[in-house]
Formats: sequence, C-alpha cells, structure tokens
Amino acid sequence: MSDIDFYFSIGSTYTYLSVTRILDVEKKHQVKFNWKPFSVREIMKEMNNIPFPKDKINKVNYMWRDIERRAEGYGFSAKTPVPYPLTQFDLANKLAILGLKEGWGVDYVRLTYKRWFQENKEPAVEPNISEICSELKLDKDKVILNANSKEIEKEFLGNTDSARNNKVFGSPSFIVNNEIFWGDDRMEDAINWAKKNE
Repeated sequence: MSDIDFYFSIGSTYTYLSVTRILDVEKKHQVKFNWKPFSVREIMKEMNNIPFPKDKINKVNYMWRDIERRAEGYGFSAKTPVPYPLTQFDLANKLAILGLKEGWGVDYVRLTYKRWFQENKEPAVEPNISEICSELKLDKDKVILNANSKEIEKEFLGNTDSARNNKVFGSPSFIVNNEIFWGDDRMEDAINWAKKNE
C-alpha cells in the first residue's frame, strides 16, 4: 500500500475539500495518507504571500465561489464566505496534532472543517470548540492544556520545518517520493504517481 504525506493547515480554505473526501479516496485507491498539520501561515509570511488580498475582490470572490462549485461537484456543500483568517490558527492545528497522537485527530479535523464551511463556525473558538469536544467526548480544558504543551509545540514546529524542507508552499500538499503535489485537485495525481512508483 502506497504512503502519501498529507501536509495541511486548518485555516487553509481549499483544504476543506481534501479533508472532507480524503477517507473515501483512501479507501477507493487503497493508499495511506499520513496527516501532518503544519503552519502554512508561517511559510506564506516568509514568501510575503497573501491568499485573500483585500484589494483584489474579484479574485477573492472567485476563490469562494470556486470552493462552493468544487464541493458541489464532489457531492457535498460549502457555504461561503466563512470566517477568515482564523483568530486561533495555531491552537486549531495543535489540537489536530494532539488528536492524531491520541486517535481522535482525523475526526476532529473533519468535524472542524464541516462546521466551518457548512455552519460558519470558526475553528478553535467558543462556542464551537466546546461543541466539538462534547461531540467527540473530549475534556475541553484538558485537550486545550495538552495542545499548548511544549511537546505539541515542538511537533508543530517540526512539521512546519519538514514542510519547508520539502519545499511545501501551500495547503493542502501531498508528498510522494520527494515529489510535491499542491492543491486538492492534485490529490489523485499524487496517488497515481505513488502507484506508478511502487
């Protein structure tokens, strides 16, 4: 079975499309995605890259509509615009890292994105964070405390360094044998490359 590294940041809009469909894609193609939350924000700052520039309203409106269209094409929905940028970007992603270590991370990421893009509820803020923890049967205060630990911070920084070393510049990105595939629409390309080079 092919392994594909899946670099993503909660806070990236197009990543909604990937996390919503990735489990079905994984099952269909018999591949394994290694989820790696990282800080795309840090990398984009280094590149002076502003994804939704306020002075380019036509581009911004296009991107929101594009997400809606692509979601519909996949068989689910998106109600845009959503709250952006995130006020608790780091916490949202550190919770994902903690969850992936403890076995609830994939459910947390997918539920967080669903509520963000279908219910307009910003990740990692109240009341959304309490509602998600309740749904996943997690102790909210405990998971927030653990997500802010030095261990999780170190892993978050390590994932970001790993993304940087792999020349990742956006989320979502898929890495196969040192080849980078950027964007939700490149997920299947990454799978095809992995299978071709097994």
